[in-house]
Amino acid sequence: MPPPALRPTQHAAMTLRAGRKLRVKAEVDVTPAGLLSIGALVSAILLSSAAIVVAARTPRVGDDVS
Repeated sequence: MPPPALRPTQHAAMTLRAGRKLRVKAEVDVTPAGLLSIGALVSAILLSSAAIVVAARTPRVGDDVS
């Protein structure tokens, strides 16, 4: 029997249609451990992008601010 973090999986399916000929299907199965991993990755991306914005807005030493 698998560990509790791997037992129940969440399933999602989607079909996207555009016009008459284009159809895209996507399906995913995710375990609770996978959801935690996805949440950690999204949090890390958002925090790192905030740090990049702060660094970009901070004037550098020697820059002439007029």
